[in-house]
Amino acid sequence: MREFISHHLIKGQDLNHHGTLYAGRGAEWLVEAGFAAAASMTNPENVVCLKIHGMTFKRPVRKGEIIRYISKVVYATRTKLVSYVKVEHANDDEVIVDGFMTFVHVDLEGKSLPHGLVIEPSNAEEAELQERAKQL
Repeated sequence: MREFISHHLIKGQDLNHHGTLYAGRGAEWLVEAGFAAAASMTNPENVVCLKIHGMTFKRPVRKGEIIRYISKVVYATRTKLVSYVKVEHANDDEVIVDGFMTFVHVDLEGKSLPHGLVIEPSNAEEAELQERAKQL
């Protein structure tokens, strides 16, 4: 499974009234990261987001911190692609938030379209993520 990595510097405009990363901004970046993984497997114009399955922040993120979004497609059905995104502090492997999201492969009119992809895990971690994705 191919991983995509993006980094974000937390700036003042990204903060909520508590002075920490606004969850809406974090969700926006989470979906973008998941989309990058799904769209890389087909044509981006054929991929739309169906559902974010959850986001649980394990700690706040403050202004000036750099965070890393790591995404990959972990499961596929006939027309769906499920991405897993993990967000870590850039200086270590501490997980800040993670979650799954489902994308649908569609034609140009927005109707679901089979993509013909098969996702095979290559290690125990990927197999565990795939099993979790199957339960969504």
